[in-house]
Amino acid sequence: MHRRALKVIDKPFVTALAVLVVFGLVILTSASSGIKAGAPFYYLQKQLISLAIGVVLVLVMLNVDYSLVSRYNALIYVGTNILLIVVLVFGTEQRGLQGWLSIGGFNFQVAEFAKILFILCFADFLAKRQGMIHTLRDMFPCFIYIGLPVLLVTAQPDLGTALVFIAIAMGMMFVAGANPRILVGIIFGALALVVLALFLHLQFGMWLPLEEYQVKRLTVFLDPYNDGQGGRGAGWNIIQSLVAIGSGGLIGKGLFQGTQAQLNFLPEHHTDFIFAVVGEEFGFVGAALLLLLFAVILLRAIFIAYNAKDFFSTLTVIGIISMWLFHIFENVGMSIGLMPITGVPLPFVSYGGSFMLANMIAVGIILDINIKGKKIVF
Repeated sequence: MHRRALKVIDKPFVTALAVLVVFGLVILTSASSGIKAGAPFYYLQKQLISLAIGVVLVLVMLNVDYSLVSRYNALIYVGTNILLIVVLVFGTEQRGLQGWLSIGGFNFQVAEFAKILFILCFADFLAKRQGMIHTLRDMFPCFIYIGLPVLLVTAQPDLGTALVFIAIAMGMMFVAGANPRILVGIIFGALALVVLALFLHLQFGMWLPLEEYQVKRLTVFLDPYNDGQGGRGAGWNIIQSLVAIGSGGLIGKGLFQGTQAQLNFLPEHHTDFIFAVVGEEFGFVGAALLLLLFAVILLRAIFIAYNAKDFFSTLTVIGIISMWLFHIFENVGMSIGLMPITGVPLPFVSYGGSFMLANMIAVGIILDINIKGKKIVF
């Protein structure tokens, strides 16, 4: 990278991200140490490998010409949806999801990379329609554009990631000039339909395109002890997460001292519920500092989007911000019992190779836009 480029890189963004990644590795070490017998650092080692590859990908993304997206937008969009179809037909199943492809002995979660490709394609799609999406009729092509990947991801069935796609689209459309009243109306209207559909399913057995365990996850957060098993069924995860966070108090029990995580009472504590481990072992102070790091990263990313050299770049960064914001809001929300359990991990903290790689690609895109936004002459 050019030396002058290093001088203009957003240092608060990079610093906060570096601290977050290190903190994530520390908490993952504690959270995963007792999962695999005889191999306390198994998940840490795999996460470090993903992180190392991710750093390389960041450097690669700093040298990518994003103007090619506009030229090959249709091809990238079609290719992304074809990948999502391929994984439905030939993919492998993990944790109840048909979402992984095995290449050269490595498993990749296709939807994680599809999110990044979609952001780039949708940014170009919206940039060409700037100022022309004021009415519901104007927005209809946007809904068709997002609808196909959402349906394909839902079919895996990965409801959490499908919701991430929708959050990305809403954030980008808002910045692109879509009528906020219409967007808010659509969001609340969709929520009302979901609540009605769940009510009809639970009361009258109406069919839903969801697995029964997904339906329970969407509803049990309202009363985790009312899961038909006295809190030992679908409500167990939320109950144990609340116990973990509540027992952490102000400063926590200390690293490797959290009973809910170390004794494996809390399920998925190295992935979906890793925030509960933060709350238990680092307390309110640690959880607050973690959220502060996220806030710095998001605010600096907004600054980068504002100073981007063109509208396509602005929308791209906004798409990434929307993706991260939804992940943070939903993951923390479900950990404290305020949101349904959707299996949405915490960026740069939760374990996951594909998730880490996709997020590092997103970092590379943001930093590249940051540098080019400064109009450096090479």
